[in-house]
Amino acid sequence: MLGWSQGKLAEAAAVSRTTVVDFERGIRIPHRNNLSAIRRALEAAGIEFIPENGGGAGVRLFRRSSDA
Repeated sequence: MLGWSQGKLAEAAAVSRTTVVDFERGIRIPHRNNLSAIRRALEAAGIEFIPENGGGAGVRLFRRSSDA
């Protein structure tokens, strides 16, 4: 949705690129603090996480940030 590379997400979340790569590959789940940092970075860029409401959880692009 944002067109970010793994490196851009890692930088925005202040986590290692390896953390992002391993998470995307399903190799491991990041520590809670890293997951929170990734979520905050995505939310700051305009990603909105939609809770389960009978139709399934999801995400949407709420607004585009100026640097996305």
